[in-house]
Amino acid sequence: MAETKTLHEFCSDARRSCGSHFDVSHHIWTRTMLGLFILTSLSSDGSSTSPPDVEGEALHDLLMSLNDSNRKIADWNYFEVSPCSGWSHVTCSNGHVTYLSLGWIGFSGTISPAISRLKFLNCLELPDDNLSGALPDFLGGMIYLQTLDLSHNKFHGHIPSSWAQLSNLKHLDLSSNNLSGTIPPHFFSIETFNFTGTNLECGASFGTPCASSSSVQVATRKSKLELAVIAASCTFLLSLLGAAFIYWRRQLHNKLKNEVFVDVAGEDQCKISLGQLKRFSWREIQIATNDFSENNIIGRGGFGKVYRGKLADNTDVAIKRLLDCQNPGGEASFLREVLLISVAVHRNLLRLIGFCTTETERILVYPFMKNLSVAHRLRDLKPGEEGLDWSTRKRVAFGAAHGLEYLHEHCNPKIIHRDLKAANILLDENLEPVLGDFGLARLVDTRLTHVTTQVRGTMGHIAPEYLSTGKSSEKTDVFGYGITLLELVTGQRAIDFSRLEDEEDVLLVDHIKKLLREKRLHDIVDNNLKTYDPKEVEMIIQVALLCTQNAPEDRPRMAEVVKMLKGVGLAQRWGEWERLEEARNQELQLSLMTHRFAWMHESTMEVQDAVQLSAPR
Repeated sequence: MAETKTLHEFCSDARRSCGSHFDVSHHIWTRTMLGLFILTSLSSDGSSTSPPDVEGEALHDLLMSLNDSNRKIADWNYFEVSPCSGWSHVTCSNGHVTYLSLGWIGFSGTISPAISRLKFLNCLELPDDNLSGALPDFLGGMIYLQTLDLSHNKFHGHIPSSWAQLSNLKHLDLSSNNLSGTIPPHFFSIETFNFTGTNLECGASFGTPCASSSSVQVATRKSKLELAVIAASCTFLLSLLGAAFIYWRRQLHNKLKNEVFVDVAGEDQCKISLGQLKRFSWREIQIATNDFSENNIIGRGGFGKVYRGKLADNTDVAIKRLLDCQNPGGEASFLREVLLISVAVHRNLLRLIGFCTTETERILVYPFMKNLSVAHRLRDLKPGEEGLDWSTRKRVAFGAAHGLEYLHEHCNPKIIHRDLKAANILLDENLEPVLGDFGLARLVDTRLTHVTTQVRGTMGHIAPEYLSTGKSSEKTDVFGYGITLLELVTGQRAIDFSRLEDEEDVLLVDHIKKLLREKRLHDIVDNNLKTYDPKEVEMIIQVALLCTQNAPEDRPRMAEVVKMLKGVGLAQRWGEWERLEEARNQELQLSLMTHRFAWMHESTMEVQDAVQLSAPR
């Protein structure tokens, strides 16, 4: 027979991703002042007269009754439509509050009858909170309660008779309270119960146990609890270190044995832990972006707008508001993507700080890069700002290649970027490149290319096969990387319609090929580059053109690109490319001549026919 779950385990199963504590402070107004403020606001701006959410009101009333003197609950905003929009300690299902965990916070009040308005609540945790008074009889009306934990408080009196109505109750913990009297008989038949540390009628003298066999016996003295916590923490830490050492040895052995992976400079092992991420409330995001002010927009892309924001602790952040958030997978699908993005850790990848999700919004929060993007440094400089010298551009080329190689070769499942461009390569305080916007497209299986009904990306950077078929693979990113290299060398955009005045080549890659055929390397290089190494420029251009070949199977993998940037294997592949390019040009010239001859022949025949028709009859 499987071991019965403890109270904590049961509630953990019921939890979904909840917000953590937030730093933004909101005053808990009295009901009178709140009503006056709302009426004043409505009369001044014509806002909706809809009443506040019933469950939100109930939680606010409960918080006032509990007496949160330490202000541990700072993100329960009365003016938010619903507590399901990201309030901490609250979990919802189908738009209703179903789980409430408020233990170990340090309250000193009582439980308000307002809690009975949470009609769908099935798990209530209020352990170790210094609460007092009689056990609330109104809890007996909360018929959906399955878990109730009021242990380690100062409740007194008896168990209310109304609690007999809690027919769905499976887990009850009233231990370590000043309770007395009889225990309703049916409480001894539920899955887990604990009445230890009380004066309730149980134990050997009454012939009934004070705790179920599966309940965890809790020490009644706090010092013992602290000692147990310390001991458990030390044991856990030692176990973790031991497991990490064993894992490292095995990984090292496998690498030496199989020689499968290439060591990437600056790479960190993926750490599968959402504990490093923060779930922000919708109100925090609104405040940080000044309600998504247009003045705070610092970027736009295929996945949404990016706003500069400032958190409550004055941390500058970049907040991406995603488009098309009504995906079939809903919040669960979004959280899975967030997890996969968060475990991609590399020195050349932008670190994810946190996220926010509501029924209609999907938000990602990143650190703000004060040096902005490579595109900004190439083309959008403001007075007084410095451009990128050649050594920095080379560092960007190498860093972006390492970041992409990590996404393609070292993440499982591999991550396809789909919108690689100079605008999505950011520069940290040391002008080191970090790739942004990775992982926002769907993650693909290692054995398949991905087919999508909506092409994501920026014109000029999108690979031909992705644009025509909707199929993307790592070779799609290789194409985008090649175009980005050309941006670094020329400082120009991937598409420039102003070139139509002098030539037919709107696309940057076609323009570069034309200048190469005419041996005009000096006209390729950005005019803002005062000094550069012509051989290095030529090498970068060669790698770029190898990456931007029309057929995806002809393009190198990013692991090969990294080697070619160091000169390994480049000469051979470039020689093959030149021979193929010469053959393609000859075929193109022949095709043009054939079409021109056919056109001239048709024109001649039309003239002859016209002469015959105009001749006298």
